[in-house]
Amino acid sequence: MTNIDDGETSRSPETAKNSAKKSVPNDPPRPVDWEAQAAVFDDEPDHGLRDPVVREAWAARLRDWLPRRPADVLDLGCGTGSLSLLATGQGHRVTGVDSSPAMVGRARAKLAGHPAVFLVGDATAPPVGEERFDVVLVRHVLWALPDPARALRHWCGLLRPRGRLVLVEGVWGTLSPVGIPAERLRGLLAPLVSDAAVVRLDDDARLWGKQAEDERYAVVADL
Repeated sequence: MTNIDDGETSRSPETAKNSAKKSVPNDPPRPVDWEAQAAVFDDEPDHGLRDPVVREAWAARLRDWLPRRPADVLDLGCGTGSLSLLATGQGHRVTGVDSSPAMVGRARAKLAGHPAVFLVGDATAPPVGEERFDVVLVRHVLWALPDPARALRHWCGLLRPRGRLVLVEGVWGTLSPVGIPAERLRGLLAPLVSDAAVVRLDDDARLWGKQAEDERYAVVADL
């Protein structure tokens, strides 16, 4: 998570807004020092998932999005591993990737004893070799990439047949919004997947620890 332009982030919308240049949506924000942020990253309600209401809200979403059977999940821009922890709690095997060694260290500590492996690397080209996954899970990463279409193509190549992308994204701010609108993301996915459904998330305050005032959503796309 050292540089948001490299796509290794699961930061809060507040951080995204504060770090963004004044520009049009999807203009890359200024770099954030994720090594320094690691110590306080989990203080955001939707990062640390310390509040049982917030944690259960995300757990319920993952139950809807991830396979019923045990599956191999690639969590890109995993941060401190909060979503990875929920996924392993539902019986899945997780590989997490983040560019910040400090974030990866915290994820490894958080998931000690769980079926999870965490790697330091670029989310746009994760260091997983020839390994393939049932699900690629990415939260608040794609919108900040210089070439999201290229990243999506690569991520689809990491999936097994009938695999699934789960992309949690949004558009944050009003005066100088940053993000990627849901319809644009669906358009990027159209040539790559057989089906893509948009799930609205801005109407569920439990996910964020407060009422959201901007566009937040997930796209669940099947090959």
